[in-house]
Amino acid sequence: MKTIATKLSVRAAALALAALMPLAAHAHRQWLLPSATVLSGSDPWVTVDAAVSNDLFYFEHFPLRLDNLAVTAPDGAAAKVENAGTGRYRSTFDVHLTQPGTYKVAVVNRGLFASYKDGNGQTKRWRGTAETFAKEVPAGAQDLQVTQADSRVEAFVTAGKPSARVLQTTGVGLELAPVTHPNDLVAGDAASFRLLLDGKPAANVKVAVVPGGIRYRDQLQEIALTTDADGKFSVKWPAPGMYWMEAEVRDDKAAVKEAKTRRASYAATVEVLPQ
Repeated sequence: MKTIATKLSVRAAALALAALMPLAAHAHRQWLLPSATVLSGSDPWVTVDAAVSNDLFYFEHFPLRLDNLAVTAPDGAAAKVENAGTGRYRSTFDVHLTQPGTYKVAVVNRGLFASYKDGNGQTKRWRGTAETFAKEVPAGAQDLQVTQADSRVEAFVTAGKPSARVLQTTGVGLELAPVTHPNDLVAGDAASFRLLLDGKPAANVKVAVVPGGIRYRDQLQEIALTTDADGKFSVKWPAPGMYWMEAEVRDDKAAVKEAKTRRASYAATVEVLPQ
């Protein structure tokens, strides 16, 4: 039997190797974790944790900020977020599911990252919004490089029977257009999804699917996939549990004139139920 020291040594080596891997091995993963994804009863509620961490789904780095949080009800209207708060390692909030059907929980951010040299030749780094860019980055800054960063983090929760209205996409950034409903996933079955970039098929994009519980195993167990020409990919779920899906695209399609490049990312948490 492995000793604790041996287990920690193996785990450290596995994490070091994982740090060199693409997509799912990003240093920090952004995620939303609902207390449940399929609910019944006459008065259902769901609590959602939101964090940025190395391990899934463990609070050990930073909270995911809720400034750009939106919860969409089954009828397409905005649902009320209650009891929201942000602590040292996580944010959390409640949603009262007052309508039958599927709700979408999303944190959508758009920002700019810049680097430049000041008058002394020292490299400076800046992050903020397009509105604050002109105020905070010196005009005519030397070696200026600006990247637009668009991120979308989502989860889906259903009260009673699943519905499809909240699965509609906006046509902005990298988005998931489910073929299989994200609250109808079963271990051993295959589910199909489609990635869209600005409303068009996101072809040949790498997708990482990682089961939760990284902290308690030696292997990442990532499922590495690639979208086809129509932006579609399929996942055969190996076991029940919570899974994190992530994809990223880099291109020169920035919508902000100061940026020459864009990084668009998408992440979602889904629950796979037993047969």
